[in-house]
Amino acid sequence: MAVTSGAVLAVLYLRGTGGRKPILAILHGLVAAAGFGFLLVALQGPRRGDAMGVGSFGIVASVFFGIALVLGPFISISHRRSLAAGGAVIATHASLAIAGFVVFLAWASMG
Repeated sequence: MAVTSGAVLAVLYLRGTGGRKPILAILHGLVAAAGFGFLLVALQGPRRGDAMGVGSFGIVASVFFGIALVLGPFISISHRRSLAAGGAVIATHASLAIAGFVVFLAWASMG
């Protein structure tokens, strides 16, 4: 859900209509924070994927997601200051979130 809402927000931003729906961004952040919390709970259990060499992928995914989660609120702050700064924060946030999702999928598939 967080990935889908992030993609919708990206499309709205690229069309120039992203700032008109801040509730979507807030819901995106809340869903992402809940998913991050579930991942942290899942990491408390036995290690997964050691036999396939992806045992630490869950930790790597949580680091990527955590940094992306921290950067999220700074998108609107930096966007108000300058479009270039806002774009840089969005690009960093999206890159970390996508990388985290790909690593998470690799980790989860080796269960």
